[in-house]
Amino acid sequence: MDEQRALEITRSLIGDLFGGHFDTVSVRFWDGSTLPDEDSRRATIVLNHPGALRAMLLPGDELSLAESYLYNDIDIEGDLEAVFDLAIDLQQQMEGWRQKLDLATQLLRLPSPAERHTMRGRARLNGRQHSLRRDRQAIAYHYNVSNDFYRLWQDSHMVYSCAYFCSPDDDLETAQQQKLDHLCRKLRLQPGQTLLDIGCGWGGLVIHAAQSYDAQVTGITLSEPQAEEANRRIREAGLEDRARVVVQDYREVQPPQRDDAIGFDALVSVGMFEHVGEALLPTYFRQAWELLRPGGAFLNHGIARRATDSLPRGRTFSNTYVFPDGELVPIGTTIRVAEEASFEVRDVESLREHYARTLRCWVRNLEAHHDEALRYVDEPTYRVWRLNMSGSAHGFTSGRNTVYQTLLVKPHADGSLGLDGSGLPFTREDWYNAPADSNSGEIPY
Repeated sequence: MDEQRALEITRSLIGDLFGGHFDTVSVRFWDGSTLPDEDSRRATIVLNHPGALRAMLLPGDELSLAESYLYNDIDIEGDLEAVFDLAIDLQQQMEGWRQKLDLATQLLRLPSPAERHTMRGRARLNGRQHSLRRDRQAIAYHYNVSNDFYRLWQDSHMVYSCAYFCSPDDDLETAQQQKLDHLCRKLRLQPGQTLLDIGCGWGGLVIHAAQSYDAQVTGITLSEPQAEEANRRIREAGLEDRARVVVQDYREVQPPQRDDAIGFDALVSVGMFEHVGEALLPTYFRQAWELLRPGGAFLNHGIARRATDSLPRGRTFSNTYVFPDGELVPIGTTIRVAEEASFEVRDVESLREHYARTLRCWVRNLEAHHDEALRYVDEPTYRVWRLNMSGSAHGFTSGRNTVYQTLLVKPHADGSLGLDGSGLPFTREDWYNAPADSNSGEIPY
């Protein structure tokens, strides 16, 4: 087929399929022509060759849309987040078999895309899902890409989770600092208390809790590069006597034994919960219960999906290129399983808007460091993160996803509660207030 005929077919199909989105998205073809006009939009989809639309829409699932971008059949200029309403609409238009058949008949008239190559490739895990061995493979696939790559677009603490914006004017650095304090305040950490950070990443919270709250902190991760970087930063801060990070699965941790009690004074899990898997949630919360001393608090921070949304069918971009074996559950499921493990729920806070803002900060930083990023990863890998974080920002903005901090406590055998022997506070405000610094008498904020 000559390119002119391919252009005619492509322009006709795009006019039919994209028409309702031309207020925000325009299309530029390989010959330089555009639809609907040459005016700028929030985003421009660039078709790089005559077979680009075929690459996008065959076989007509989420993964084909994503891979057409990852492998440069198409490019997306401008605000990538703006194309997700169109992407969702395209998937809905192709849900029926008749629609798919009609569209496929026309797409097959276009040239086949070229062979694709990347350093990263699709995730290929083996073994039983959520076994210790397979979970290590899943974590390595996402987190062992390159510490230097992650450092380019995160804050100086390398916190890879939702920040906490107290003001619209807060930058990412300020908001992540506030998030670390927000976590420690909710836990009401006291000097000398023991804290376990489950899924500690590069150690930002471990270091903050040891440095600002004088806690004895252990962090665990399944990523060796993360642990190496975290312990380097701990040594650099002179905190080896109060903080450490080890490569360990949460199921392998043993509760510390002390004269007065068995277990950690507090537990925290931030951004790890999504890797557990719904079938393993009872194991996760039972293990947390065993690791925590009576009266202790557990702050669980995790992304959730809406209970009204059905689970995706077939291959998804996230499970194939981003978080293999990752699973999101509704907040009601989380609370139910936590209560079945005997935890008492004291507070649940949604940070949905905060995560959308965090992700946009990361995307801007990543895009600003595109050329430097290619020193550590190839172009398709860079695009995986740009696409995932932009899509996640859209998901949090639309409400398809949210993120919750759930504060749980472990009652004493008689049902009483007390983190310091005085009982739980009456108000949420007191939960969020850090204990007075032992030296200055001031709240370290």
